[in-house]
Amino acid sequence: MELPYVILKPQKESALKRRHPWVFSGAIQSRHGKPKSGDRIAVRTASGDWMGWGHYTKGQSIAVRMVEFTGQAPSQNVWINRIADAVALRETLGLIEGEHTNACRLVHGEGDGLPGLIADWYDGVVVLQVHTLGMLKEREHLTEALRHVLGERLKAVYDKSAAVLERHHDIEHADGLLWGELPAPVLAKEHGHRFEIDVEQGQKTGFFLDQRDNRALVGQFANHKRVLNVFSYTGGFSIAALGGGATEVHSLDSSRRALDVGDRNAERNGFSKQHLSIEADALEYLRQHAADYDVVVLDPPAFAKGIHAKDAAIQAYKRLNASAMRSMPKHALLFTFSCSQAVDEQAFTRAVLAGALSAQRTVQILKRLHQPADHPVAGGHPEGAYLKGLLLRLD
Repeated sequence: MELPYVILKPQKESALKRRHPWVFSGAIQSRHGKPKSGDRIAVRTASGDWMGWGHYTKGQSIAVRMVEFTGQAPSQNVWINRIADAVALRETLGLIEGEHTNACRLVHGEGDGLPGLIADWYDGVVVLQVHTLGMLKEREHLTEALRHVLGERLKAVYDKSAAVLERHHDIEHADGLLWGELPAPVLAKEHGHRFEIDVEQGQKTGFFLDQRDNRALVGQFANHKRVLNVFSYTGGFSIAALGGGATEVHSLDSSRRALDVGDRNAERNGFSKQHLSIEADALEYLRQHAADYDVVVLDPPAFAKGIHAKDAAIQAYKRLNASAMRSMPKHALLFTFSCSQAVDEQAFTRAVLAGALSAQRTVQILKRLHQPADHPVAGGHPEGAYLKGLLLRLD
């Protein structure tokens, strides 16, 4: 069956030749075959050359997300081969069945050649989050490919896409089990610590795997320190700090449910006596209590959901960091992060340093922080480098 196709405007194929996986609507000259959102679609140059195929989305700035940059027609082998490559990388990193860690980002969208697909691995449980209608239509093929590649190691495949699809595509969708059976509770290890993963009702896929390396770094600096983990969710940074020898860790979040899971994680790892959960507003608490801590971690949700919100997000990062730095003790450490893709590393650094200026504090940048290797960035898609952070020492 011949695919519908788009023809690009003259000279608009250069990005595809660099293997950038997005075709913007403004680069398209014409559409053929009446493609609908979610359909597989071929891309041709103005002279008729086949550039590959991807998934089509109608009415959005990114019209096609490329899956293949070859002349081959789509086949099930595409999904098997891509997932096999992704699994092989995580096996090399020791994250699939490692002695100390068995949770990781199994598929990272464009970084693994599968735009619009996130798949996280929690000791045999795969949680899918699809960001495009194209990948939504491929769920059966993706589940088959996961079963083929992972074999008996796979316990369950769970779809956690409802919130994303409603926000980005305005469609109703029910989360649910695609295959297998979920353990109760879902548990996974990171750096030897055991975590409960709130797959069904938690944020994202249940845990923030992109902070694994940065949590380990917090643990290295936490010995004999009092630590405040702001936007703590289920306590990832808190457990890492306690494992590193912190004398006391306070987890602050606005979600009582997340804090309850964090409390169970502290108990599960033997840290209940040194751990306290605080349900409060982050800015208000920092204004009143930042002086009480030797180490503060700021890991807020994305302040910019798109480029239109970039300026407001930069101001929010400035205010948040100023609130923390204004009263933190001399030589205290601040780990501060942004996961907003629209705010690049340079803009985030400027916002944090503007916050230091507003707080009348001098800071040293000890380290720049990023996402780990299981969140790879495709060479032709620099936009995939979304997580940025700073480790600061205050005057």
